[in-house]
Amino acid sequence: MASDLTKGSVMGPLVRFTVPLVLGNLFQLTYNAADSIMVGQFVGKDALAAVGAAAPVMNIIMFLVAGACLGAGVLMSEFFGAGSREVLRREVGTALTAGLAFTLVLSAVCAAFAPQLLRLTQVPAALLEQSTVYLRVICAALGFTFLYNLYAAALRAVGDSKTPLVFLILSCCLNICANYILIVPMGLGVLGAALGTAIAEGASAVLCVGYVCLKNPVLHLQWKDLRPRRELLGRTLRYSWATAMQQAALYVGKLLVQSCVNRLGVDVIAAFNAVNRIDDFAYTPMQNIAHAMTTFIAQNRGAGQYGRIRAGFRAACRLEVGYWAILALCVPLFSRQLMALFVDEQEVIAVGASYLVLMGLFYLMPAFTNWIQGYFRGMGNMRITVISTSVQMIFRVLFTFLLAPGRGLPGIAWAQMGGWAAMMIYEVPALGRALREVQAMASGQMPASAEH
Repeated sequence: MASDLTKGSVMGPLVRFTVPLVLGNLFQLTYNAADSIMVGQFVGKDALAAVGAAAPVMNIIMFLVAGACLGAGVLMSEFFGAGSREVLRREVGTALTAGLAFTLVLSAVCAAFAPQLLRLTQVPAALLEQSTVYLRVICAALGFTFLYNLYAAALRAVGDSKTPLVFLILSCCLNICANYILIVPMGLGVLGAALGTAIAEGASAVLCVGYVCLKNPVLHLQWKDLRPRRELLGRTLRYSWATAMQQAALYVGKLLVQSCVNRLGVDVIAAFNAVNRIDDFAYTPMQNIAHAMTTFIAQNRGAGQYGRIRAGFRAACRLEVGYWAILALCVPLFSRQLMALFVDEQEVIAVGASYLVLMGLFYLMPAFTNWIQGYFRGMGNMRITVISTSVQMIFRVLFTFLLAPGRGLPGIAWAQMGGWAAMMIYEVPALGRALREVQAMASGQMPASAEH
């Protein structure tokens, strides 16, 4: 059901919109977490390391697609807030046609060159074959990943964050069941983990597309809507390309970090894979608060409600800081128990726990950076998000190569802190200028800008 975020109170609708986003993405993270847990527990640390070694390349590919859908979703939110339903459907059709063609080409290329891509990250020879199998299966299902992310972005753009959650819960349950059957009784190991994920991605895509076609008249497309519109394609490409490049910059940096980790031995690789999964679960609510704020701001920007934009920005800050306080208490306290979910070797658990104790405090920085980036995305200023993410990753990679060889995973935690600090140094002055502009537009002292 569509929800108009341009009217009524601010905090209540923002929380109600955020909660399904958080739950949905936590369930989506269980796709890869289920792979890692089952592979680590039932196959062994070499298989766990192989899945972890493939993860940076896989994430670049998948988040390139997801980032493009996120950018298109900002435009959809703006058109919905402005009440332009016909333009909204044309935007969905334009993004669907152009994005699916791009995704299928990307899928074929990445599957064909999977071994070469993995070698770029210094994957050990002993892990290369299993990592290649895993990556190729994930690439083959990339079309499903795109369809789910695009239609979920469209539903969220019109204020419906609950329906994608339902479909993710169902597909997550399917993924866990399929993983168990394929890995344990059938003994397919890493291949089984990849196939289980691909099956779940396909199910979530079919459910989401089917729902929109049958139950959501606001987004129901006709054949004429599938023709790419030149006037929309340009803006869609600018928004989608910027968010895709932001995601790519983030995960290229992570790939370079992984290449450094891959030189530190199998135990460290396995521990790093586990803490990355834990990091993902920690970061996801921060990102979802920011994504909810993006939709809130974009809808209100489309409606010209600039006073509500500032109110939504302040409310999201309170949510981010409150969530970080929970992380700062729980992650260090339960660091060893969290690691034990992924592996039972005490040496690996100890290595990962030393990283998590530091990160419990450091998570405050991504809470702030996600909050700021969510604001800029909602205002249509994608340039800031791309540059700031690139700054973060440049410094994070630099500090990783300086600190990790001598300090191991704790050095990587400090490197992340350095990257976030550099990002804040760039973002905060730009944020001050942007907020002053919105205040001027709210008071009528400055004309509203349709696009940045």
